Amino acid sequence: MSTLTTEELSATTLLRFATAGSVDDGKSTLVGRLLHDSKSILTDQLEAVERASASRGQEGPDLALLTDGLRAEREQGITIDVAYRYFATPRRRFILADTPGHVQYTRNMVTGASTAELTVILIDARNGVVEQTRRHAALAALLRVPHVVLAVNKMDLVDYQESVFAAIAEEFTAYALELGVPEVTAIPISALAGDNVVEPSANMDWYGGPTVLEHLETVPVAHDLSHCHARLPVQYVIRPQTAEHPDYRGYAGQIAAGSFHVGEQITVLPSGRSTKISGIDLLGKPVDVAWTTQSVTLQLEDDIDISRGDLIVPSKDAPPTTQDIEATVCHVADAPLTVGHRVLLKHGTRTVKAIVKDIPSRLTLADLSLHPHPGQLVANDIGRVKIRTAEPLPVDSYADSRRTGSFILIDPSDGTTLTAGMVGESFASPEPVKDAAEDDGWDF
Repeated sequence: MSTLTTEELSATTLLRFATAGSVDDGKSTLVGRLLHDSKSILTDQLEAVERASASRGQEGPDLALLTDGLRAEREQGITIDVAYRYFATPRRRFILADTPGHVQYTRNMVTGASTAELTVILIDARNGVVEQTRRHAALAALLRVPHVVLAVNKMDLVDYQESVFAAIAEEFTAYALELGVPEVTAIPISALAGDNVVEPSANMDWYGGPTVLEHLETVPVAHDLSHCHARLPVQYVIRPQTAEHPDYRGYAGQIAAGSFHVGEQITVLPSGRSTKISGIDLLGKPVDVAWTTQSVTLQLEDDIDISRGDLIVPSKDAPPTTQDIEATVCHVADAPLTVGHRVLLKHGTRTVKAIVKDIPSRLTLADLSLHPHPGQLVANDIGRVKIRTAEPLPVDSYADSRRTGSFILIDPSDGTTLTAGMVGESFASPEPVKDAAEDDGWDF
């Protein structure tokens, strides 16, 4: 298989990213500016925003209205729900999640960033790093978001001073690295004026790094297939039993991670039965290899009892199965999660009965302190839980696989989603701190 160049790779990939920040830091304005200046909005959408802005007595269009679609959001001038936007440039396709900034909407930020490969955290240049900034950095670390962009906004209100930007970037980067965030890219911007969002700013000639859009278009997203744990949760068993395909049996699903090859030895979990892949069908055509996010049908050499909820993995890289799961969770329901709570646990395509055996701690994101044995978690709480499942599950650590290391807890009585969970340790091990003497200046 030939290796794609960076340009070819970026043109064929999809980047999921989320925005976060404190109230009034300008998240929705940044998103609106991004869509407007990249010409990703329709004429009638812009006209509707211009009319809404004029009715509120504003001289120009309020670009924040492009994402704040709820009536309550527009009336209050804040973001409440997660707003998803889809757009594309010649170099890459994007799914953007504009998440709320209020503390009481922490669960919404978790929802938006849980599938993101990059998070843009905004800071008001006048206020610097505040408690909510630290909270969002901690959430990005908990969710193992691979790339974090620090957008220091409203630089026009501090006279575009480099010293202001440098101090904020240094403080935030140090805190993020302590949390184990693998990469921080700091960009000084003015979302309202458009500085360094899509076009380079003439007001900050001291900054030589990329604009926000340029970074989004070029940040590496492709997974290194050789280092992924290959996983295929089975969604459906295909048995046409027609005259044309009398003996066809295939196991369909979306590859959650890694790649699968024809001839590869695989194991089906939780049964532990092994065989080889005899064929892979992709979009109705046979292929020799398939990889992450592709929806495929695997054919196997031997007839094995496989059904929806089973997990197909390489035999040499099979995760352990267990009935005891310890995880970090974010509680998203209004009703509390308590010790002894009987729930349904959905992992991949499999749903099993489970019970909450213990809640060892609740995390305070402001200072990362732990409140031991709180007894329950309420809406927006993040804590550690121990869960016992009725059946063994093949779970990965969330640090190894965000797809197969995550789960949700469901209320068995009405199907309400209660909690989102991440298996294993809370935070990644922090990177070694570089000696300042080794660095000649800012690495933008």
